[in-house]
Amino acid sequence: MSISTGWIILGIIALVIIGWAIGIYNKLIHMIEAIRNNERQIDVQLDRRYKVFESLISAVKQYMDYEKTTLKDVVALRNQANTAKTQGNQQARMDAENAISKIAGNLNVVFEQYPDLKAHSNVLQLQEEIVNTENKLAYAKQAYNDSIERYNATKKSFFEAFVVGLFRSQLDFAFPYWSIDQATREKQEGYTVKF
Repeated sequence: MSISTGWIILGIIALVIIGWAIGIYNKLIHMIEAIRNNERQIDVQLDRRYKVFESLISAVKQYMDYEKTTLKDVVALRNQANTAKTQGNQQARMDAENAISKIAGNLNVVFEQYPDLKAHSNVLQLQEEIVNTENKLAYAKQAYNDSIERYNATKKSFFEAFVVGLFRSQLDFAFPYWSIDQATREKQEGYTVKF
């Protein structure tokens, strides 16, 4: 084997290693962008939910005073969420959005107190929209959390961790998971149906 053949083999090995590292880098960038896209999908559903709430509250104004408090609470929480998002405080944003979800969950109980309101077709349609939006929001949060899980598992893999170490500022992020707080989790775990 001549010296030039040795250099050629070393060059090929170097190219393979560089190509491999570029492939891992691109895969991790793709995963980061998927997480960011899933976060934007959550934003779309949150915006949709807010607009449905506004429509619902405007439809029920003639029936009850409850909407004044609810509207104020939803607007205040939405403002908190937007402020937290602008400041980059993801946990505060998640807490505010989860509080809005809790309000949405309590709306059906309130409507039971108003039979005329319950029978109103616009209100029924808007109630259904809130339920649909909450379902879409739950799915979007699940997709977001799943994409974070895939990203975290991949970036911690042996070879990928090496590439992440080389490009830490571009590839190493700690995305927060969407979740409910511990008190709510304990309350829901202890929930039983009583007839």
